[in-house]
Order: sequence, then C-alpha cells, then structure tokens
Amino acid sequence: MKQARVGWVFVAAVVLAGCSSSADTSNLSADKVSGGDRGAASSGGGDVALGVPSADSSGGVPSSQGNGASAGQLTAGVWDDNLNYDFFQKYLNNALQLPGLPIYSMTERDIAHDLYLDAPRAQTELDLAFLFDTTGSMGDELSYLQNEIEGIVSSLHTTFPSVTPRLGLALYRDHGDVYVTKGVDFTTDVGAFHQSLAAQSADGGGDYEEAVPEGLQQVAALNWRTGNVARMIFWMADAPAHENDAQNVRLALDAVSQKNLHLYPVAASGADDRLEYTMRSAAQITGGRYLFLTNDSGIGNDHMEPHIPCYQVTLFSSAIVRMISGELSGTHVEPQSSEIIRTVGNPQDGTCILSDDSQVSLY
Repeated sequence: MKQARVGWVFVAAVVLAGCSSSADTSNLSADKVSGGDRGAASSGGGDVALGVPSADSSGGVPSSQGNGASAGQLTAGVWDDNLNYDFFQKYLNNALQLPGLPIYSMTERDIAHDLYLDAPRAQTELDLAFLFDTTGSMGDELSYLQNEIEGIVSSLHTTFPSVTPRLGLALYRDHGDVYVTKGVDFTTDVGAFHQSLAAQSADGGGDYEEAVPEGLQQVAALNWRTGNVARMIFWMADAPAHENDAQNVRLALDAVSQKNLHLYPVAASGADDRLEYTMRSAAQITGGRYLFLTNDSGIGNDHMEPHIPCYQVTLFSSAIVRMISGELSGTHVEPQSSEIIRTVGNPQDGTCILSDDSQVSLY
C-alpha cells in the first residue's frame, strides 16, 4: 500500500459561493491539504488561488456526501482543456511552480490545440486500451473495471452496432515490485479480455510515486491499428511519476502522441496536484479529456477537487461511454439530464460564466 502522501498544495483557499440544488451547502470544502484531507468549511465569495477566475455566485464546491447518489458505483466528472484553452493557459501559469513536471512549450501546446480543433471526424473502428496503475491503493478502481467492462462494451454495441472494438490492457506498478509493467495485446473477444482483466490484482507500490513513464511506454507499444480508427486510452491512476522521471514522462507522452493515441486520464482517490497537471497535460497534448472520480459514490478514499470551475457528475461508466461515443461520432456528447447526479458551477446549456465574465464549456 502507498504510504501517506505529502501533497503539493497550490490552492490556498477555494471558496466559491453557492452550489447546485442537489448539493449540501452546509459543508463547502475550503482547502485541499496533504493526504487528501479537506479543510474547514467556509462560505462567501473568492477566487481560486491558482490565479484563475472562480465560478460566479451560482457555482460552488459542494460536499459530495449525503446528496442521494447511489453507493456502490464509481462517479466522475469530465473536463476538456482544449475546449477551454484560455482557461488552461491560466492554470499552467500557476501549476508550473510544482516540481517534477513533464514540460511542453506553449508552441507545442498551441500545435496540439490546433490539431484538436481540426481533427474531429467520425471513425468506423475502435482500438480501446486501459492503462492501469495496479499498486495496492488502486484495488477499488480495479475491481470496478473488472465488474463493469462487459456492460460498457454492451452499451457501445447498442449505440454503434457496426463497430467491433478491440480491447487492450497495460498495467504498471513501480520498480522493485513483482512487475514494473505488463501488457495484454488487443483482442475482439470480450470474454477473453474480461478473463485477463479479472486475473489482475492490486498490490505493491511502497512510496507514493509510481512507474508512470514505463506504463505509458507499455500502452504505446500495443499493436495499434492505423487508418479510420478511434485510438483511445483510459489511464486510471492515483499517483504521479517520480520527480526525477519528468523527462521520461515527456518522452513517453510524445510516443503516445506520435501514434495519434488519445489519452483520457482518470484521477482516482488520493491524486495530488502533480498528477492532475500530468494528466491534464497528457489529455491536452493528445486530444483527449481529463476525467476525475468524485466522492458521490461513497467508494474509496477522498477525491481531490480539480482546479476547474464547472463540471457535471455522472456515473463513471456513462462517462466512459460518452467519451467513446464522441470519438466514434466525431462530436462532443453531452450527458442526458437523467444521468447527471450533481453539478458544480451551474452550467447553462453547457456553458458557465465566470466571475471575470469569461466563459468555459463542458462540451
């Protein structure tokens, strides 16, 4: 199991006035402190100390407990930094104070952003890989995917009956564990993939940081197809790379990008600011989106509030299906109203107005 974490805090106080009607307003989260604990409750208006504007008075960071969400199923929010590129640049200006980060120049990010804007189109096939941190603290998330994968594929088949997805798997732990990485190459046999996934367990890890660059290299090395194929990676993790591995993470992300693989990172419980930065950078550079698990399910340890002003919480499984549907259809797919468990930032028609009158978009 991982030892206690020492979080790099770049939010001095997140105090956003108000919250959605489905949230409990009596327990607003004020700080994120080391170990994923929450600060004292607070109220009133204010801006995020990252230097980015907070949501307007209808937004908030509500408590995720006691809101009626069904326990036993993971819940998640989604954020697209390429869709909100100006906001992302403000985030970067403050996040770069953290140590051990994979750094891209703004020119490189601008190119990736332009490719993102030009790229959307419908795809006829799907190569779908799951990159998984299988150290000890990831047991809940691994069990969830083991139980849900067949249902996710079934939902996709209902929406896209002509698409037969190929499923692949890449796993990583850390140096000194039973393995550093291992992979299961693509197959169209959902049952066989499920058996491979069910055979995996979460163990090891020791210190907080893990072998992230090696995991990224492992998933990039799978037998990806070229052509009119949606090439997607869902990367589930709760810890960043070792600080001295920043350049190796950068090189591994370059390998992913060169194969036109779209990374959809998923921050699990215990994630810190360095992991959020790495995951959001990975999604922005490769044309994916950032997903983050939330407390609404009641599963696992506390989940960090992301440094974003506006999002909607749905079941994680429905978020996965929406992301895949978006890649196959070439459009952003919004959640149905019946799927939304909770909202932050009071989005109207997919848009939130911030305190400086700028806007961010959800889809």
